[in-house]
Amino acid sequence: MSDRPRAERIVLLEGLRDWLTYQLRQTERTLEQLKREEEEERRRLEAERIAQSWKLQPARVEGAEPMLHRADCRLYKVQLGYLDREHVTVALEEFPRLEMCAICAPWAALGLPAPGG
Repeated sequence: MSDRPRAERIVLLEGLRDWLTYQLRQTERTLEQLKREEEEERRRLEAERIAQSWKLQPARVEGAEPMLHRADCRLYKVQLGYLDREHVTVALEEFPRLEMCAICAPWAALGLPAPGG
């Protein structure tokens, strides 16, 4: 390239710069799109995990049993953490008279009969 006239080298280098600038913009757009898709996928997977989870409401009074809810139950909105099926099984063993929310019906997703019947 150094054997070319200076004016021609300037034109060639400006063209290269413009092409590289274009490629950089394209790469940045693609990168941003991939990051958005990754975040959407993360949120979708988290929502699926929550939809297949439960939460345990502590007993409100001394001597009462805690209450089991589906993770998305609007009756008990506290979100301290979610239980998977294995942890619900442990809770059922620890609290044999565990109450179940009549609003969100957590027994159905566990394959248990409805309480009282």
